[in-house]
Amino acid sequence: MRAAWQSLVASASCLLTATPAAVAANTARFAWVDYAGVANGPAPRGGQFRNPIIAGYYPDPSVVRVGDDVYLVNSTFAWFPGIPVWHSKDLVHWRQIGNAIDRPGQLDFSGRRISEGVFAPAISYHAGRFYIANTYVGCGGNFVITADRPEGPWSAPTWLKNVDGIDPSLFFDDDGSAWLVTNDLPEGREHHAGERAIWLRRFDVKSLQAPGRGRMLTAGSNAQRAPVWIEGPHLFRKDGYYYLMAAEGGTDEKHSEVIFRSDTIAGPYMPAPTSINPILTQRDLSADRPDAVTSTGHAELVRLDRDRWWAVFLGTRPYAAQRYNTGRETFLLPVTWRDGWPVILPHATPVPLVANAPALPASPAAATTGTFSIRDRFQATTLDPAWMMMRTPRTRWWRSGAGLVLEARAERVGDGRQPSFLGRRQQHADATLTTLVTFRPADGEEAGLVAVQNDNYFLSIAVTRERGRTIVRAARRAGLAEPATGRTLARRPVPGGPIALRLHARGARYDLGYRTPGGAWQTLAADVDGTNLSSAVAGGFVGTLMGPYAQRSVGATPRPAQEEPYHLGDTVDGAR
Repeated sequence: MRAAWQSLVASASCLLTATPAAVAANTARFAWVDYAGVANGPAPRGGQFRNPIIAGYYPDPSVVRVGDDVYLVNSTFAWFPGIPVWHSKDLVHWRQIGNAIDRPGQLDFSGRRISEGVFAPAISYHAGRFYIANTYVGCGGNFVITADRPEGPWSAPTWLKNVDGIDPSLFFDDDGSAWLVTNDLPEGREHHAGERAIWLRRFDVKSLQAPGRGRMLTAGSNAQRAPVWIEGPHLFRKDGYYYLMAAEGGTDEKHSEVIFRSDTIAGPYMPAPTSINPILTQRDLSADRPDAVTSTGHAELVRLDRDRWWAVFLGTRPYAAQRYNTGRETFLLPVTWRDGWPVILPHATPVPLVANAPALPASPAAATTGTFSIRDRFQATTLDPAWMMMRTPRTRWWRSGAGLVLEARAERVGDGRQPSFLGRRQQHADATLTTLVTFRPADGEEAGLVAVQNDNYFLSIAVTRERGRTIVRAARRAGLAEPATGRTLARRPVPGGPIALRLHARGARYDLGYRTPGGAWQTLAADVDGTNLSSAVAGGFVGTLMGPYAQRSVGATPRPAQEEPYHLGDTVDGAR
């Protein structure tokens, strides 16, 4: 069932470079890292595409079309580099062309929980300039960055004064005026828990500010008796109407997308009839349906011509009871128009995993969905933009160019700081990550592979040294109360020299193995409970990242605050 190994996805500059002098002597060398994933469900035939279009932890998609080119961005929270920027011409095949937050001087995620940081970026284009409006949850508030080219470089943030709430989005009207819509508390007071509102302000493209008090447009749709968590707003115009679309219900299984319209930009905005609203949800379907896609919402529309519209949106693919380790992913579906209203899916209609593709010239295939394999030999001196780090780096602890070298530092994966760890998304329920590492550890040092949901929830297999013996150790952490290096599942003595390590995910279960030179693969820990890598257990909004790491234990290090087990849709420092 495994596809043939493909060549490495072409590297793109993300400004994550290091010089040899920056890496200390206590280092681990990784000759390569392989990721392989097997897609489940039906396979697309000619003229069809597979959902999700961008698999794995790529939530909150926002999209803009400029001529024949389409650009898309996603949330990354406290991972760095942040806000991946994608390009496509056919809406189906996407290539990452950069990251909008790719320099430590732009944003500092130090001290932030993994599910804080940058939420729900909204990309737009006007008069030769690209804009991303965004929120830094936990520090700073709302901001705008700009670029002349979508691949960057993107500017430093301009912080929006007196604009509270989350999820800012820009709209440029036909008369040249610019507007900002955001989520915030309703005017007056919150009448019930979770009540939020959408606000409108004029936006000044010269100062990148939205002066004025703003106008409340709506506090929720007619799709719920007491609407909650209306957020992720976008404005667009069609046939003389202004349309306001927004997510509603919280980004768990009650998630949805709703639509309003008005004759004027300032409103009043009337919701679509309840036969249409919500225009996308899966909450009205049986929980035990096969190949379930859940939690759909946070959508944005892209227009191909007057009558052809498509929607990108987030969804999840649980392996059981709202548990998924792959995070919230990016999906695509066509939009139909009924009585002047856009509909992504009729009520009680499952998201199809295979659908007919838009009639557009095909873009080159890329490893974003379906069954694929990637081997990164780290031959460039810059990292592929898919690699990420926990929070913003302040020192250069990595080197690439002839393999990957990581410094074993005292900032560990479980410390809530900035460890020597490079991660890529787990994009499949059935996924395998493999590497070949050379490391001569001292006592307390370790290097290997780790699958991380956040600081307090991870699985690892690593080469380490205990009481003068080199061993391979499997570990699992499932909460703040457990050791920062995880609870040992199994350990075994191994000879020094290169050793291959492997993490194999099978839905909720993981196998951790190793291979010494000339030997066969050995299972160190089999059938490990991997539900600690689901947000339902670990809390937060992110997905699992897998990759190489190196660390050492020296003295006492601070532990992070617990990732609260809030449900998607709850409040974190004033944000969902």
